[in-house]
Amino acid sequence: MEVNPNSQQPTGSNAVQNSLGNVQRPGEYLRQVRVSQIRDINDVAADLKMPFKTLQALEQDDYKSLPEATFIKGYYRAYAKYLKVDATNIIQRFDDIYQNDTGLLPNHALNNSPIKIMGKLPGSNSDRNKKWLKRSLIAIIAIAVIWGVIAAAQNWSSSKTDDAEVKPQQASEVEVLNLNNTTSATGEQMVLNFSHPTSVHIVDSTGKVLASGRQSSTLTLNGDSPFQIRLDDATAVSLTLNNEQISLSPYTVNGKAEFRLSR
Repeated sequence: MEVNPNSQQPTGSNAVQNSLGNVQRPGEYLRQVRVSQIRDINDVAADLKMPFKTLQALEQDDYKSLPEATFIKGYYRAYAKYLKVDATNIIQRFDDIYQNDTGLLPNHALNNSPIKIMGKLPGSNSDRNKKWLKRSLIAIIAIAVIWGVIAAAQNWSSSKTDDAEVKPQQASEVEVLNLNNTTSATGEQMVLNFSHPTSVHIVDSTGKVLASGRQSSTLTLNGDSPFQIRLDDATAVSLTLNNEQISLSPYTVNGKAEFRLSR
């Protein structure tokens, strides 16, 4: 066979092997194939929808920057298919060197891997039940507190309403029971002036009730002496009998006065 001496022959430095070499690493091999096909790594990452840093770590065989072996194998298969090379030898070579590089078996899931192998979820059923019970207890306590606050607010509102209803009744009792403000002119005449409302009870010698209850305006009473008089607040009352001023201080104890008055 003749060889044309003018023809260009491929050299070892420019040619890319069609298969993985005996000592070649998977990522290094795929990078060389990519370069030989004149493909930019950014374009490849975009086509494979793979993060640039992941693809870069894959080409550098930097397994500690990648997730566990199961996913690295998946990346290798996708990359090999994209470059149209056989992935069988690549995966086999990866299995051979992965344990030596990381100290882990190729099927080992890294604890700090960003991706976890499907399986039992973290935490036992007992732990989940405890968390559920704790949350339920907190919810019950919160509801009880809210209910207590609402009940207290309703009770307070009800008491305020009751007070508002009672006060007008009390105000209506302040005035009056002038039972005999215009009694006959016979007998003795008694006049009571009030500086502020107070309760009085006055009965004459015949047993007739001349005045009873809370009073606030001037009372002019006529009756037969002696009079039985009770004043809840003697300081509020000025009393005259037949136009003669009567001092109440001798009969006053702790602000109240109860005495018999005669002419």
